Amino acid sequence: MPHPDGKPCLACGRWIDWRKKWERDWDNVKFCSDACRKHKPGPLDAQLEAAILSLLASRPRGSTICPSEAARLVASQQGLAEWEPLMQPTRSAARRLVAQGQALITQSGREVDPSTAKGPIRIRKA
Repeated sequence: MPHPDGKPCLACGRWIDWRKKWERDWDNVKFCSDACRKHKPGPLDAQLEAAILSLLASRPRGSTICPSEAARLVASQQGLAEWEPLMQPTRSAARRLVAQGQALITQSGREVDPSTAKGPIRIRKA
């Protein structure tokens, strides 16, 4: 029986590699860590995903956006004074969109693996 290669975490979008110890329970493995299991995507995460897709739709084809643009947009919609705390959730939302095939994450103009990307990223429509 062939083993699945892996799947994205439902919370953060990072890639979960298949492990032998999960062989019998692989269909129930949905999160990459206890932290992700505790923070299941909620309304704010859906709003961040929608903001990313909305910003990408308003740009010319092939253009990119910075995750901070989506964080600022959602912070203003929510009436929040600070947008910086939304940066990690925005990066997670971008990784989930990559897993769904709706977006790509780039660095220096090249597509990168969203699970391992460190530093500044850009988001482009898939």
